[in-house]
Amino acid sequence: MLPDTEQCRRICRSGDPRFDGWFIVGVTSTGIYCRPSCPARTPKPENMRFLPTAAAAQSAGFRACKRCRPDASPGSPEWNVRADAVGRAVRLIADGEVDRGGVESLASRLGYSSRHLNRILVAELGAGPLALARAQRAQTARVLIETTSMPFTEVAFAAGFASIRQFNDTIRDVFASSPTELRVRAGGVDRHSQALTGGEVRLRLAVRQPFDAAGVWYFLRLRMIDGIEEMDGHTYRRTLVLPRGRGSVELRYAGTHIDASLRLDDLADLTAAVQRCRRLLDLDADPVAIDQVLGSLGPPGGRVPGAVDGWELAARAVVGQQVSLASAAAVLRRLVTASGDGAFPTAERVAEADPATFGMPRAKGVTLVALAREVADGRLALDAGADRDETAAALLAISGIGPWTTGYVAMRALGDPDVFLDGDVAAGKGLAARGLDLASADQWRPWRSYAVVRLWRSAIDKGARS
Repeated sequence: MLPDTEQCRRICRSGDPRFDGWFIVGVTSTGIYCRPSCPARTPKPENMRFLPTAAAAQSAGFRACKRCRPDASPGSPEWNVRADAVGRAVRLIADGEVDRGGVESLASRLGYSSRHLNRILVAELGAGPLALARAQRAQTARVLIETTSMPFTEVAFAAGFASIRQFNDTIRDVFASSPTELRVRAGGVDRHSQALTGGEVRLRLAVRQPFDAAGVWYFLRLRMIDGIEEMDGHTYRRTLVLPRGRGSVELRYAGTHIDASLRLDDLADLTAAVQRCRRLLDLDADPVAIDQVLGSLGPPGGRVPGAVDGWELAARAVVGQQVSLASAAAVLRRLVTASGDGAFPTAERVAEADPATFGMPRAKGVTLVALAREVADGRLALDAGADRDETAAALLAISGIGPWTTGYVAMRALGDPDVFLDGDVAAGKGLAARGLDLASADQWRPWRSYAVVRLWRSAIDKGARS
């Protein structure tokens, strides 16, 4: 997973921020760990130790650098690509699975014993699931300490800590400071004009550059569902369905980061909400590597927008089969209106509904109900921790769901970066607009999902010029 030692040293000497999140630099002479791009003087080679994760650095006894704030860097793009147990485990831990159900719940999702799961994570990441979850809790707590006026008791439980004592001990161990000292050092809660007011939590989400914000916002605008989403200039808003309750989020690109304003029924859902927003905007992708493969296929920094809820995305895919975006949006809007609670209807509700009430062809309605039943009964998982091959097989087993729908769900709900939608009409038009054919798709591995999104945009641009 790590680059070789000499390559890591070259990256650190260059100070290139593109590699932040790829690995951690432990400095044995000071006992701190840093981003590769830390602006401090590069340590002597013999004093540098390279680790795969912040959790591994913390387990090795290093504390976070107060200057470069390594825990606030974008996540490693490695997890966008890997579909194995380690990649799935990391994504589930990021979503708060360990905080909600413990290591046993995580291991069950992956089909392993907790002991074996711990063994494979330590072997690859230098830390087990508890240490990885602890590192995430520490960073969430630091953000809340420094950018909100929340009492520390609320910060502790919002970040996922089980007790105030655990919270205090972890903050001291990781950051070599008390919560009070962190807040004072940040200059008070007005720093960056962020605060907690009326139940609103405002955060900055790190973005790996370059980032084609215009393309992401355009993609989301075309697929908005009235009633749960809205767009105002460069600001996107939507409702959220989270493990412990409901919420809403407002996202705005601020040039170097995303300003996020969240309102949650339960602050303990904060970690899950943030991670789902990151997946929605694909903030942890490696745009430089992608652009090197895709070349001039589209603007640099393009993303594949994901999903805040896998069930919702899969339902959108079924409704959108062989119809225009506008027609699909009209049907989805009726579903939201019928739910009556300002959120996308749950799988449980749709599973009990009469397909004739959906305002779509009956066969498609029957497919949607069958999909909802699989999700509601727990037989089908549609999140970033799902096994991609098993999920594809389960989707294809549902009458009315074919390869296009399965591929679309894999692209956006499961985060698979290498899906090409054979037979997609818009992608075919995009190929034709660029004078390409299907044979071109193989050269875009392992980033074919990104190629599809760019081809869709080419087809739209070509239609606008016609």
